Amino acid sequence: MVKIGNIELSDFPLLLAPMEDVSDPPFRRLCKEHGADMMYTEFISADGLVHDADKSFKKLEVFDYERPIGIQYFGGQLESMIKAANIVEKANPDVIDINFGCPVAKVACKMAGAGLLQDVPKMIELTAAVVKSTSKPVTVKTRLGWDEKSINILEVAEKLQDVGIKALTIHARTRKQMYKGEADWTWIAKVKENPRMSIPIFGNGDVDSPQRALEYRNRFGVDGIMIGRAAIGYPWIFREIKHFFESGNIMPVPTVEERVEACRQHLSHSIEWKGEKLGVVEMRRHYTNYFRGFANIKNYRSRLVTEYSPALLYQILAEIQETYTEMELIE
Repeated sequence: MVKIGNIELSDFPLLLAPMEDVSDPPFRRLCKEHGADMMYTEFISADGLVHDADKSFKKLEVFDYERPIGIQYFGGQLESMIKAANIVEKANPDVIDINFGCPVAKVACKMAGAGLLQDVPKMIELTAAVVKSTSKPVTVKTRLGWDEKSINILEVAEKLQDVGIKALTIHARTRKQMYKGEADWTWIAKVKENPRMSIPIFGNGDVDSPQRALEYRNRFGVDGIMIGRAAIGYPWIFREIKHFFESGNIMPVPTVEERVEACRQHLSHSIEWKGEKLGVVEMRRHYTNYFRGFANIKNYRSRLVTEYSPALLYQILAEIQETYTEMELIE
């Protein structure tokens, strides 16, 4: 059994990655229902929390059915990171996670997120201060290094463990790579093989199928896998991986009915959590992923992303189910 502090997970947990504008409660709810063992919130700005930004505080909302869940936040200033840790703790997550991996310029170039891979002493100072300021287990998500010439994850992992983090997730790319190119998990394996390391090491990057999940588990020896982009519009990825681990068989792909029902639930949860207007608008980014691969879906998708009425949106989804189920039957 894998443990993060006193949080008990499965023997090989599957984690949902924190993804900006994706990993909100409506999306997390679906992933939990389909087998995610642990999930993280969207990342939250420490400065936003300290300055009472409504958007930042909204992201602190977690629900009992999601547990165990981690709240992830980022920042580059000692005082704000400590103050924000106290605010995050009051939201009562199971884990507080520090983001040292976000590669986007508006974060990294302000010496937060992956930017701190250029200043390891400061990264360690911030982490140590957060660990001391909270009773919650503290975890970290980071990358291999700033670029291919400065990969420093072996040093970073040891030092983060030394100041008290309880688990480490490594995205197997550098900041320079962003989300391009191939993730190099051999570096994660080197961290895991280090005899000084005793905390769980989770791998992240390019796991998009049950077969690859099994290959990476066996080949790189990680304690669990964090899944991000492969779960967008496809929460079934978690149950499919678990089924493959247990049986060696690939599950049938979700039916049209299952896809439409998941999309319908997602829309309903989104409206419930965000209100009708915002819930409808922010759901629009997900439709393409739910119906990826559907032939001639463009007209339906255009209607979904321009309609404001929930009743009409549910009607469009019903039309999709009827149309594509009939197409399946014909085929």
